[in-house]
Amino acid sequence: MSGLYVHIPFCKSRCIYCGFFSTTSLSLQDRYVTALCREMDKRPATIGTIYIGGGTPSQLSVPNMQQLFGHIFDVYDVDDGAEITVECNPDDVSAEYAVMLKQLGVNRISMGAQTFADSRLRFLHRRHTARQIETAVGVLRNAGFRNISIDLMFGFPGETLAEWDEDISHALNLDVEHISAYCLTIEEDTRLGRLIDEGKVTETDEETSLAMYDRLITRLTGAGYEHYEISNFARPRRRSRHNNSYWQGTPYIGIGAAAHSFDILGRRWNVNNLMEYITAIETDTTCYEYEVLDETARFNETIMTGLRTIDGICVSDIEHLFGAEYKDYLLNGALRQIDSGCMMLENGVLRLTRKGLFISDTVMSDLMIVK
Repeated sequence: MSGLYVHIPFCKSRCIYCGFFSTTSLSLQDRYVTALCREMDKRPATIGTIYIGGGTPSQLSVPNMQQLFGHIFDVYDVDDGAEITVECNPDDVSAEYAVMLKQLGVNRISMGAQTFADSRLRFLHRRHTARQIETAVGVLRNAGFRNISIDLMFGFPGETLAEWDEDISHALNLDVEHISAYCLTIEEDTRLGRLIDEGKVTETDEETSLAMYDRLITRLTGAGYEHYEISNFARPRRRSRHNNSYWQGTPYIGIGAAAHSFDILGRRWNVNNLMEYITAIETDTTCYEYEVLDETARFNETIMTGLRTIDGICVSDIEHLFGAEYKDYLLNGALRQIDSGCMMLENGVLRLTRKGLFISDTVMSDLMIVK
């Protein structure tokens, strides 16, 4: 079965760090949702997971959300036990909205908390307050949601390790099923990137960021969360099944402007312009590009995604998929990383060690084939 991702690019306001495709122009919602439905008509499949991401999906009106979900279930053969996730902003979560999502079949919520310090939320230009995060979780619980994920950020300019500890404590007190945590990344062409370039704020040094990541791992695993992917922690049996499909090389369909798709043999991506996407769908013209992945590219993808997870890479699978030459190349590179303490080989499976997690990009790059 494939995963289905639907991109909702609308945001009420733009966060200063965001590099995802989004727009604060909300007037095109009706046309956009209709275009999403028309694109779905052309791409039927059997679906095991659904993820509505953005942007801010919780900015869609109730009629648009109902139209979207109605069409998903009309077009796709959705597995009875499908994981169905919607991203929400805390300040969008009302009792009525939560009940509506539940009635549509949504069974998992991913909420962008980012931090529990109101000063840092204002710095990011987030719309919500720390109190609204806690309120939203309570509202979702009352509506019957038993699978809630929150996103956290660390490495803010001027943030101390003690302040990060406080954010972790707040997150643990919420007792949500899943936590994704990322170091604040400076993207080009974002307001934060310009502030850094202009010297108005100072990027957190690498030593502090690594100490924050180390503290995150220690505290969340100590509280019973499984550290199943570099940036993701879950209660038992609460891993994100949709995101796992990305890391395990499962095909997925991306619907909407800027959405990406993967079919094992290649990648497809839609145009990252709202009006171009809508117009192309309405006029039945092509709005995407497609790249065929050769064997080496697929090997490199397998290394990059597989090593992100606690499941690692099965050496025999590499031989089965790519042949003995690729397996030998991987093992030769892995031996260097094992000797340095960055990787381990257990029962035929290669994984990053805790030391390797801190330099994961370097380790993965060392195992890939450079053309």
